[in-house]
Amino acid sequence: MRIDKDLVAASATPLVLGILAEGDLYGYAILKRVSELSGGSMQWSDGMLYPLLHRLERLGYVDSSWGTSEAGRRRKHYAITQAGMEALAERQQQWTVVADALRQVWHTTQRPPSAAEGRA
Repeated sequence: MRIDKDLVAASATPLVLGILAEGDLYGYAILKRVSELSGGSMQWSDGMLYPLLHRLERLGYVDSSWGTSEAGRRRKHYAITQAGMEALAERQQQWTVVADALRQVWHTTQRPPSAAEGRA
């Protein structure tokens, strides 16, 4: 399934902040986690993730630091800040309202037409 780019863009910040709330990660691990969480439906590229991480860092939502992997490679790790946790909580509230509204409208659009509607 292809997910519309506007929906991907709208969900990117809360998704990355939510992933980092689980623990510090480096970029490739974040990409893998997005894929896992979406059952493989969301395949982000480096070109989509890193500009987002840099923006979140400029906003103060994420900190980064260089570390070394088990294989000895240098990797930049990202961690959510207190401001990022607050932004995540606000985004969670916003997405809950949106998701609830969508559930309600989809529930009404999925009902079978009544006999009167079928004759109209």
